Amino acid sequence: MPEIKSTLTHAERASLLLLAVGQERAAAVLKHMGPKEVQTIGGTMAQLGPISSEMVDGVLEEFIIEIKNETGLGMDSDEYIRNMLTNALGADKAGSIIDRILLGANSKGIEQLKWMDTRSIADLIRLEHPQIIAIILTLLDPDQAADVLTLLPQGMRSDILMRIATLEGVQPAALRELDDIMEKQLTGSDGVKSSQIGGVDAAANILNFIESSISDPMMQDINENNADLAQRIQDKMFVFGDLINVDDRGIQTLLREVSTDQLLLALRGVDAALRDKIFANMSRRAADMLRDDLEAAPPARLSEVEAAQKDILSIAKRLADAGELALAGGGGDDFV
Repeated sequence: MPEIKSTLTHAERASLLLLAVGQERAAAVLKHMGPKEVQTIGGTMAQLGPISSEMVDGVLEEFIIEIKNETGLGMDSDEYIRNMLTNALGADKAGSIIDRILLGANSKGIEQLKWMDTRSIADLIRLEHPQIIAIILTLLDPDQAADVLTLLPQGMRSDILMRIATLEGVQPAALRELDDIMEKQLTGSDGVKSSQIGGVDAAANILNFIESSISDPMMQDINENNADLAQRIQDKMFVFGDLINVDDRGIQTLLREVSTDQLLLALRGVDAALRDKIFANMSRRAADMLRDDLEAAPPARLSEVEAAQKDILSIAKRLADAGELALAGGGGDDFV
């Protein structure tokens, strides 16, 4: 049913599907998801309004069609993932993504960190060698890694970020050893596969989720030690103002996922060109209301504005990872 796609978000469609298959099957599916996905789906389930039989039928029909068209039934799953991503992205771009996916599927000890609160992770790793900490942070999601990094001693942060930015890869044996360490401190492990981790992109992605009051001194320290590295990190960072480079269709996709309150706070002090672009991709009535609200809104703390902007950037990155919009990096033609 075509109206299903236009009225429901991906999270809402996934939630409807899980509600439709029953508790036991839904629980079996959720076991294979990461902490963020579980939280998103659970929150969406709780917020779903009235559910009609037409909505459920439409989601089930869409799911069956996609399963028939897109899955490799009977194929080895690892091989299917490799072939799919290589065909979609090319061998060079797909390589590190494939390794990271397969690493996450086989690394139980490290994977458990993603379910822990950031304070516990910071307390667990703060006494490890900075290189070990750098590797662990690259295995977390960028926003989680950013939170952990800000909880580590200030004197360690710049060194760890430089190590992340210059990390080109880790030998399989080293990752297995690291996973064993996590197994002893947490529980259980199945070993890992090799993975291309770290690098300038990883450092920039982590910085994107750190408040400027913390990230600016870190970048200053790195610049004093290695100006070229600092510039390469800066070039890869995607900031809120870079949304001006997202095409209209991508902006519209993003706006469907962003709350009005988030947008109202995030647009404080941004360039007029970016505001106009966002207004142009809203309905006239919604744009007029947002303009009026911005004019009438009281001053807001800079930290609150930055937090709202980072929340929206997090949504944009999630949509970009799902292939629903393209985020042009600050440095040029790369996409993240």
